[in-house]
Amino acid sequence: MNILVTLNANYIKPLKVMLKSLFMNNENECFDIYLMHTSLKEEELESLNAYIARHGGRLFIVKMDDGCFQDAPVLLHYTKEMYFRLLAYKFLPEGLDRILYLDPDILVLNPVRKLYETELGDCLYGAAYHDKIPVKEINRLRLFPYEIDAYYNSGVLLMNLGQLRAQVDAQEIYRFVEENRMKLIMPDQDILNALYAKQIKSIDEKLYNYDARYYGYYKLTSNGACDMEYIINNTVILHFCGKRKPWGNQYSGKFFSLYKHYEKCAARMEFHRSPAFDSRWVHHPVQSVHNP
Repeated sequence: MNILVTLNANYIKPLKVMLKSLFMNNENECFDIYLMHTSLKEEELESLNAYIARHGGRLFIVKMDDGCFQDAPVLLHYTKEMYFRLLAYKFLPEGLDRILYLDPDILVLNPVRKLYETELGDCLYGAAYHDKIPVKEINRLRLFPYEIDAYYNSGVLLMNLGQLRAQVDAQEIYRFVEENRMKLIMPDQDILNALYAKQIKSIDEKLYNYDARYYGYYKLTSNGACDMEYIINNTVILHFCGKRKPWGNQYSGKFFSLYKHYEKCAARMEFHRSPAFDSRWVHHPVQSVHNP
């Protein structure tokens, strides 16, 4: 399965935690990780490559021009790299027909195969929207005159690369940023919804993009069915949305301990490899994708 990530150096540690959860809960799968970046250092890429190789995966580097989205608005924890997912179809190998984009502030709790194989038809993406009425209505008004029926979260995107190559014009994205920069509160997500919301296939948020902030809301609206046992056994992707992150000092959410568990597993894997494990480790050289 192909996995896409985009980040700068500040998110390397969370990325390793996310990947650890992915590898641990998908033991019989093989993953190719495609990483889009502008500024990671060679030693940082080598560290990631070694980490992924120890889990049986391969890392492919997509080095973006530093000027790409240079003038696009960035706010708080939103970085320039968040825009790259919108142009991924231009820079990934032509032979790829689909890829699953994952934010680094995610835990993968269960197998992703069913999500990855979701039939998209002519849709550009598979994504979830968070079904809170105030959120939907505020964003619908904010992005007017663009018509959106649901406001999709861009942290988990199953990409239909063939359809994206055929239908999406990068210049339209750049124009949108230039013309609407004062409206872009959640920048890449606003672009995704304004331009492509009607070409997105909805996936179940409780399974594939569970917002870790709203445990009580999900439990209430499901008449108690979506409790902790349900989440641990069924939810595939747990997403720590918002500016407070579980690796920061200010976080105290419901799933803090769960995140710390995977964080410890990731650290143990990185710093306490046994000789027996080392002898089985086949190192893959860092591989770069040559853009078409």
